[in-house]
Amino acid sequence: MSDSIVIIPTFNERDNIEKMVYKVMSLEKKIHILFVDDSSPDGTANVVRGMQKKFPDRIHLEVRVGKLGLGTAYVHGFKWCLKKSYDFIFEMDCDFSHNPEDLIRLYQSCINGADLSIGSRYVSGGKVKNWPIKRILMSYFASVYVRMILWIGVKDTTAGFKCYKREVLEKINLDAVAFKGYAFQIYMKYAAKKNGFKIEEVPITFIDRVVGESKMSIGIFKEAFFGVWKMRQMKL
Repeated sequence: MSDSIVIIPTFNERDNIEKMVYKVMSLEKKIHILFVDDSSPDGTANVVRGMQKKFPDRIHLEVRVGKLGLGTAYVHGFKWCLKKSYDFIFEMDCDFSHNPEDLIRLYQSCINGADLSIGSRYVSGGKVKNWPIKRILMSYFASVYVRMILWIGVKDTTAGFKCYKREVLEKINLDAVAFKGYAFQIYMKYAAKKNGFKIEEVPITFIDRVVGESKMSIGIFKEAFFGVWKMRQMKL
């Protein structure tokens, strides 16, 4: 048994699964993986099942019916992990834009006192690779926009590479989370902050995906743009 698990939502990620599993399994810290797959038509879930045979008790799979969105995948995963009594629960993408080796640094941040540690592109030492300058600027100023409205005190407000202590997820009303994309990532940080938890940003190098297709859409961007105003009115 491990005290730590990383939730990885998937949709058409079969080409990344094996590499991701082997990388996480090779880390010095024993970390389990929960894949939450939205019935990927490319057979992602079958690849995960194959890896489960190689790493029994360390690889877990939840398959949902239909493409239901990133935020709901994480909420599903959070509830599953809390029931299984994990103490440190991570979020990470499957496309290697997040370096699995940085899981150790996020874990250490929480061990040293943070309640929520964030892999951040926009603190000193953080970097972005392989993104066009237009996308970098859009992402950076989106975080500035969020900070201006919510006064959240986090520089990388849309970051999706995180480690939560279980107490944070137990405190937040997960059934009230209504956001699915970047707005979900913003909401979880805002809720943690409003509930008095300590947040720490850990510098990472974010690398754009090499294999597979981005899930970014105009709808996801709009949800985040207008969602922050809704968050200001919510009781957290």
